Amino acid sequence: MHELSLCERLIDLLQEESQRHAFQRVTRIRLAVGRFACVDPEALRFAFDVVRRDTLAEGATVDIQQPPGLVWCEDCSSEREVPTRLSPCPVCGGLRLSPRGGDDLTLVELEVA
Repeated sequence: MHELSLCERLIDLLQEESQRHAFQRVTRIRLAVGRFACVDPEALRFAFDVVRRDTLAEGATVDIQQPPGLVWCEDCSSEREVPTRLSPCPVCGGLRLSPRGGDDLTLVELEVA
């Protein structure tokens, strides 16, 4: 489960930011996990619950947004949202699609004390 290593890195990042900006505790984290990011939001939530123990994020809540997957269709020359990487273009049914967004994991917001 790579979500565990992602959350371990997130805790490291929070530690670095706490030293840089002089905060002691994180109370809420908001993440954006793109539909093409190959990250299961529920597994990520579970992993965060595990790794936050005995850290500055203990007790913090995590909110996860899922931005849509965006592709460029070579057949109809348009950018469209699709539910999965293997979905056809919703306009023309074409399969020559290039990912254009929704494949990242972003720390959007952090509430600290």
